[in-house]
Amino acid sequence: MAMIGTQLSGRYRLESKLGSGGMSTVYLAVDETLHRQVAIKVLHREISDQPDQLERFRREARAAASLSHPNLVAVIDAGEDEGHPYIVFEYVPGETLKKRIDADGRLGLDEAAAYAIEIGRGLACAHGARLIHRDVKPQNVLIDAEGRAKITDFGIARSLEVHGLTATGRVLGTTDYVSPEQAMGKPVDARTDVYSLGIVLYEMLTGDVPFHAETQVGVAMKHVNEAVPDVQRKRPETSAALAAALERAVAKDPGDRYPGMSSFLAELEGALEVEVARAGRSTGEATTVLESVPGRRRRLLNRRSISWAGALLLTAAAATAIGLAAFTGSDGPSREAPAGAATEGESVPIVAAEDFDPSPGDGEERSDLLGNPIDGNPRGTAWTTETYESEDFAGIKDGVGLVLEVEDEVAPTGIAITSAEPGWTAEIFGSGKSQPPVDLAAWGTPLAGPITIEDSEETIALDSTSANRHFLIWIVGLAPAADGEGGFRVEISDVGLLA
Repeated sequence: MAMIGTQLSGRYRLESKLGSGGMSTVYLAVDETLHRQVAIKVLHREISDQPDQLERFRREARAAASLSHPNLVAVIDAGEDEGHPYIVFEYVPGETLKKRIDADGRLGLDEAAAYAIEIGRGLACAHGARLIHRDVKPQNVLIDAEGRAKITDFGIARSLEVHGLTATGRVLGTTDYVSPEQAMGKPVDARTDVYSLGIVLYEMLTGDVPFHAETQVGVAMKHVNEAVPDVQRKRPETSAALAAALERAVAKDPGDRYPGMSSFLAELEGALEVEVARAGRSTGEATTVLESVPGRRRRLLNRRSISWAGALLLTAAAATAIGLAAFTGSDGPSREAPAGAATEGESVPIVAAEDFDPSPGDGEERSDLLGNPIDGNPRGTAWTTETYESEDFAGIKDGVGLVLEVEDEVAPTGIAITSAEPGWTAEIFGSGKSQPPVDLAAWGTPLAGPITIEDSEETIALDSTSANRHFLIWIVGLAPAADGEGGFRVEISDVGLLA
């Protein structure tokens, strides 16, 4: 069927082709109902004829549609018309990151780090909802008119992938960014997206992908067997901080990589500060990240009880470290610290978040928003509870919670919470078990609380006598919803543990 000019489901009129791949074609279309432009991905018929693949495609489309984040292209709708399954996305005028790299070659060091952070924030949101992209590449990153990176094609590669590199004799997409475990057909988790984002960062920094071969399978085998070249050999001015973050992200063994996107983001944010300090100014276009990262770190630090003398010492230490980095290209003694470790006064990387709604609850509390409070973006994204009729959950339960997981066991001194709707009450618990307890009694004695969150930015001191792997924000009292819809809920836009 000739697609241009047709109208899918009596609503979406296809105007032109934006791009095509081995599994689908993307069209620019007009939503005749809302009179707006949209992008529509239509699966090729040979794939849509496979019932199992079609069902997985639909399931993943529903999962992607539940995500909401400034760095994700929004899924608006999905359907099927005369045997053509399709997904409707917001239309993002602009160019892909791949076209930007092809046109400009190497990006500015700070711009590359900033785009990696924005991409990572979007991926962290998806990972929080237990959705893995599996096809992270610059072709799937759109740069909008404001210079913001937005990831598209979420869940599509996962939906269409069988095991290994081929399905029915067809190579599934480019292998320039494929993780070693994905190339070998092994089980994958969020660390496969960490690897692929590391390769994207390498390309932004050097202007080229790390491996070339005559076939895509040959490239994939290089990802399995060969180390990614040292980025500082390709681009010597890259700081040691940024090079170290990249090196760990692209480790061959998933166990040697960052355990989750949030810990990778924490390292990238620190590296971005070094690059901006060394340059003396920002040289790139990703202004949203360049403006937000330093401000967030200052806020986490300032909310702690630091004396003026301690503040001077911290400032002097930071200035010395940045000075060393600028003079030698090194990030100083911290390079020798264990990866993921936090020193006193720093935030502790949070690698995952889970909802907590034990009996008599239904076991789920807005799991689609779990990536938001740990994505490093305190503005525009948030996790919320469901909305209840009264502040005591209408008497149907004692509370709900948000569970935070860190990479290594820590005994934090505080927890910093950003909430645009203060006035709610919570207790903080910790657990050193490998998996978070499934009922409240197993969490033991609270580390803090009950305490009422009275300000939009609040730091709670924790009585941590032992190190823990998981931390629970147990909400026992709700606040009036500020969206004008009535009811009571809790909104958390950002959370951080302080060492």
